[in-house]
Order: sequence, then structure tokens, then C-alpha cells
Amino acid sequence: MIERIKHQNKELALIIRADYRSDGIEFFTPDTYSQQVGYMNRPRGYVIPPHVHNPVAREVHFTKEVLLIKSGRLRVDFYSDEQAYLESALLLRGDVILLAFGGHGFEMLEDSEIIEVKQGPYAGESDKTRFGPVATDRLRMR
Repeated sequence: MIERIKHQNKELALIIRADYRSDGIEFFTPDTYSQQVGYMNRPRGYVIPPHVHNPVAREVHFTKEVLLIKSGRLRVDFYSDEQAYLESALLLRGDVILLAFGGHGFEMLEDSEIIEVKQGPYAGESDKTRFGPVATDRLRMR
């Protein structure tokens, strides 16, 4: 299953659930995203020809993160660009999430292993603005 988290017609996140299946290749992100996320399902013997990627000048304004949940269970909280809490979702082993816009925070509900992929170079603390989490009694789960 594919879930798109939106606020005011802006995609905050894309969740690709562990049980998602499709034939062939499918990209879930528009060409304009600085981080592209796709899915491939290819049969045995299928060949992707060797290739190199050509140098192309790109300008990145916002960091987009892709997380792969290797193990565990966690809650992701979504926030507007103005840091207002919107809603939350559970992420489980095998789920993948692209965090595209807005804010986000996490609480590990079990010991969890996560692989994170994002653009670099990392700008340290100037790369993000931190703010307080939503109170537990205000949580709205998807």
C-alpha cells in the first residue's frame, strides 16, 4: 500500500508499506523532487544495462529524507512548515518513508533500526530547526 500524507495540497510524506507489490518499475515522486523514490520488481534474469550517471548541475533547497525501517516499530509525527502538529502514523519493519516537506518527529515504540538516505553535504545544526514535540494526549493517528 502507498500512503501520501498531505497538508494544504503539499505532500509532506510518502509511505511505502512493506507489503507493497507491483510489476515492473514505478516512481512515486515527481521529477521535480531532489530525492527520487521508486520501486522495481524484476524477474530472474532481467538485466539492467551497466551505466554511469552524467554530471548534471542541480540546486537543492530543502533536504528530503528517505527512511527504511529495518526493525522495530515507531511513530512519526507530521508538522506544518509553521511547526503546527497535524497527525501521526505508525511505521513498521520493512516500511519506507520519504519525508518531503513540512516538519516531522519520531518516537521509537520498540527498539528500532533505521537506514536513512538524504542529500549531502550535511550542514550540521544549521540544516534544521528543532522544536518541541506534540503532547501525547493530542496525538491523532492515521
